[in-house]
Amino acid sequence: MENHRCNTIAAYIVFVFAMALLSNAGHAADAASQGVQKPLSGPDLRIIFTQIANATIPAVVHIEVTQQQVVSAFPLQIPGTPFFFDQPQGSKKFKRELKGLGTGVIINDKGDILTNNHVIEGATDVKVLLSSGKYYPAWIVGRDPKTDLAVIRIKPDERLPFVTFGDSDKVEVGEWVVAIGHPRGLDQTVTQGIISAKHRQGITDPSSYQDFLQTDAAINPGNSGGPLLNLKGEVIGINSVIASESGGFEGIGFAIPSNLASTISKSLISYGKVSRGWIGISIQDIEPEKARSLRMEMPKGAVVVDVIKGGPADKAGMKKDDIVLKMDGKEVRDTGALRNQVATTPIGKTLQVTVLREGREVGLKVLVGDMEDSLKYLAVVVKERLGVEVRSIKTQEVENYGIDSGIAVKWLDPKGPMSEVGFEVDDIILEIEGQAIQGVEDFAGIVSVLKAKQEITILALDHRSGQSSYVQVQTR
Repeated sequence: MENHRCNTIAAYIVFVFAMALLSNAGHAADAASQGVQKPLSGPDLRIIFTQIANATIPAVVHIEVTQQQVVSAFPLQIPGTPFFFDQPQGSKKFKRELKGLGTGVIINDKGDILTNNHVIEGATDVKVLLSSGKYYPAWIVGRDPKTDLAVIRIKPDERLPFVTFGDSDKVEVGEWVVAIGHPRGLDQTVTQGIISAKHRQGITDPSSYQDFLQTDAAINPGNSGGPLLNLKGEVIGINSVIASESGGFEGIGFAIPSNLASTISKSLISYGKVSRGWIGISIQDIEPEKARSLRMEMPKGAVVVDVIKGGPADKAGMKKDDIVLKMDGKEVRDTGALRNQVATTPIGKTLQVTVLREGREVGLKVLVGDMEDSLKYLAVVVKERLGVEVRSIKTQEVENYGIDSGIAVKWLDPKGPMSEVGFEVDDIILEIEGQAIQGVEDFAGIVSVLKAKQEITILALDHRSGQSSYVQVQTR
């Protein structure tokens, strides 16, 4: 029923555009015969936006989240203070309940709803409000922090409308788009704008998988997880982030492309998690001077700065300073594109990779490994760069320190970078460069992309005092 409505909208839009073109052609002919120029009129966007809103709003839901948070009676995070200092023992902890709001889109008639991971992360209770006014309890099917996507599910007693995904690769800069969501709790809010840019990276956690669409359609807190639609009424993005100094709309919003969102949601529904490909290289973008020396019109590809010993790329013969140009016949635009392509490649598939080595192209066959198996290799990288081994935090540490994420120091090289600044075994690492550490894999992924001799800021918690502070560390 709902898909039929979407098809009807698409057909209507095509008809409107066709009539507009015919009308413009007629006006142009009349003007030419009279020697007068007349402005061309376009399709009636007012009607198109209305049609899209009416068809899509029933598939957009309001998400209410409850979280339990353990906090200290007095703040313990003191930026700028020396790290290891004689400080009083941690103060008394207590629990508090937090309420959050977000948006989601129904993606099938079974009750599966796609939203942002940050909307439901840490939730102890999730409720969904439909546009019909009905409330349903929801449970988490799966979530993927690396793309900030999650799927929740409700068990409705009615047939649900659902959205249709479009092809985000075909989206053009300047194209009209519509955003729907619940900003600041204002249900069923519709805004419009254009695609301002594509392939935006470096917006969030550098270890995450980013390829954002940028839009100037109004997006505010509460819009997270809502759809960004093209003029066919298809979802081409999931609204996720805004760039704002005020905390509200300033004309710069970012959406996760629908092709990535669709792939992740299918994996979460089928397996409850996302399995990612891995080939064992550290990469960086090509500097303009390097591109000029290679006679490139513009920088493209990715430079291999490190090949993890024993990893898939190492076994395939890839070397440091190789420039990856193509992967399975597809040009590598930059490091983000390469990383995303590898991650979404099925584990066990052989990639045909073209690299530029000492001025000539070399073909390699790389067998894609499992990202989960990469931890044993990444642990070596972490040990080499920071002189540390880490472990997951224990339940007792969560309760004692009032934290809900981070990793603990398991072993230290006495002459390593972290020992030199005062770290001890059992200290807790909470953030690196402002990015919260969710677990061992997260930590290893962030460290693996750090450069040699790079100065980084770590937020850590002293296991003796329970005090947290920032400390500067330089990688080896």
